[in-house]
Amino acid sequence: MYYATEWLKKKEKSYWAATKCWTYYGPSFGPAFVSAARELESNSKDLISSKDTDSNKHNTPQIFTYADIEAATSNFSFENKLGEGGFGPVYKGTLRNGMAIAVKKLSKSSKQGFEEFNNEVSLTAKLQHVNLVKVLGFCIQRDEQILVYEYMPNKSLDFYIFDPSKRFLLDWPKRVHIIEGVTQALLYLQEYSRLTIIHRDLKASNILLDDKMNAKISDFGMAKIFAKDELEANTDRIVGTFGYAPPEYVIEGIYSMKYDVYSFGILLLQIISGKRNAYLYGPNEGLHLLDYAYELWKEGKEMEFVDSSLDDRFSNCKLKRCLQIGLLCVQENANDRPSMLEISSMLRNETMAVTAPKKPAFSKKRNQESQENRPTPLPQPEIISVNNVSLTQLEGR
Repeated sequence: MYYATEWLKKKEKSYWAATKCWTYYGPSFGPAFVSAARELESNSKDLISSKDTDSNKHNTPQIFTYADIEAATSNFSFENKLGEGGFGPVYKGTLRNGMAIAVKKLSKSSKQGFEEFNNEVSLTAKLQHVNLVKVLGFCIQRDEQILVYEYMPNKSLDFYIFDPSKRFLLDWPKRVHIIEGVTQALLYLQEYSRLTIIHRDLKASNILLDDKMNAKISDFGMAKIFAKDELEANTDRIVGTFGYAPPEYVIEGIYSMKYDVYSFGILLLQIISGKRNAYLYGPNEGLHLLDYAYELWKEGKEMEFVDSSLDDRFSNCKLKRCLQIGLLCVQENANDRPSMLEISSMLRNETMAVTAPKKPAFSKKRNQESQENRPTPLPQPEIISVNNVSLTQLEGR
């Protein structure tokens, strides 16, 4: 029996050759690219029957037929639709063995493509952690790109923390449990896995919750593998989500493990406050989330930032401390941000000293001071260009 990882290895050379030619030569290379895609589709038909789920025992993605995906989702019915993201719509499905699944189908209008699709399949086959969502398999028949995941019945974190009524379902102990889960997942990706992985798209909507409200990081389409001795890398293809990417990446295309630390800081501030990072806050609604958090921390008014429904009196993990740790993570200079190991220690050990954070990245006040008090507008969630580096696939949330 063949499994997806074996199959992907055999087809990787011709697949990537076609992909690179498409990238460099564009539509003129279309026929060769389509031919490679059709070869992938043709080979997938005879490799694995989705009636047999033994591939999961080998921690390898399974190749599903389009017919099985259609049957599992009732022909991608509206009733089974869970939502839609940058990749495309997501459906709930049930396999013939009764297993519940989540099915993500690439939208024809999506800016993501074969690279992100292949990245998700191949990376997930190498990663195993209780706080990472499992990719069970994929389907590429009928010119479709479909990913099949384990089903997370309690949806995603953003479903709760940003909703005025559902936020009460996540009290402080539950949120601490979620913070711990995300921390452990990032520790695994950065320190304990045999690969070093930079996720590059950590955000509330990519933190899924299982039946016991355990947090699991999903969506590795943008992820990058890092060598253990590498400190940073550079790219001219800037991808990610507006508001979660650090300044060194947005402006210079530089990414490192401190990229995910920055995103974690944003996430931590959102978990304790229930506030989105695309809005303006403060008395005159003139501060973005990071400036607002920093100013309140500096004035000793941390609890004005915190979600009023949260009570940390019976928890060792304190809200004010989390606010300060979050601000350390979003400092402008990547070298000033703590490592995930340091963050984990600060969250777990209440007696460990926490240093005072510097002003956060993209600080409007810093820009005003450095530009003779001229106001600097917030960046908009659209395709823009900074220092000739294209910014694409930036989604506002």
